[in-house]
Amino acid sequence: MPGEKILVVDDEAEILELITLYLKKEGYEVLTSSNGPDALAMALEHRPDLVILDILLPEMDGIEVCRQLRKSSNTPILFLSCKSEDMDIILGFSIGGDDYITKPFSPGQLVARVKAHLRRSHLMEQHKEDSQHLTFPGLEIDMLSRTVRVDGSIVPLSSKEFDLLLHLARSPGKVLSLEQLYKLTWGVDSNGDTRTLLVHISNLRKKIENNPADPRYIHTVRGIGYKFNV
Repeated sequence: MPGEKILVVDDEAEILELITLYLKKEGYEVLTSSNGPDALAMALEHRPDLVILDILLPEMDGIEVCRQLRKSSNTPILFLSCKSEDMDIILGFSIGGDDYITKPFSPGQLVARVKAHLRRSHLMEQHKEDSQHLTFPGLEIDMLSRTVRVDGSIVPLSSKEFDLLLHLARSPGKVLSLEQLYKLTWGVDSNGDTRTLLVHISNLRKKIENNPADPRYIHTVRGIGYKFNV
């Protein structure tokens, strides 16, 4: 919604100006930074509602900035990068990124993704107010604090990993297609590209399953999607 605070981090002045222009047109408050250390300091001080983060930054790259932020914040982080290889994208998601946008990009599409991520954050905030707590054998999901415990121990999850687990756990035994899960979690259609979802599911399994190759909770339904088993 208008008035939300967004931190944009990029060492290219033209890109900073372009993104700032489009976001301000939508009514967002925009903070900008052109290097890693300043970006990290600004994020910790101003607590933005969302961060748009270039990966190739001077002094401290975007990957390290994201790692540091994830120690204390679940703020949605959208990576910007000229790198489009699968391994680069997988790395971005594995360290806590919520989205990955390759350069050159459409400013309109970027704004649409920003809105979708913020919308998801608002929905999850509403769920927090319900103080819902889901309990399964060996697994607890606390919606109020957005924490997950496996065998009694807290397991840190990224914002999107938590959202995916919650969507699945709310409907045990129900098969959710890749497209359904993508739209529920990101708020937009996948347009056929579900790599983002697959990477997040893989990371989630590594964190909550004793044996990710033989999962206890998140089961693959071949050719369709996933379901949560108790």
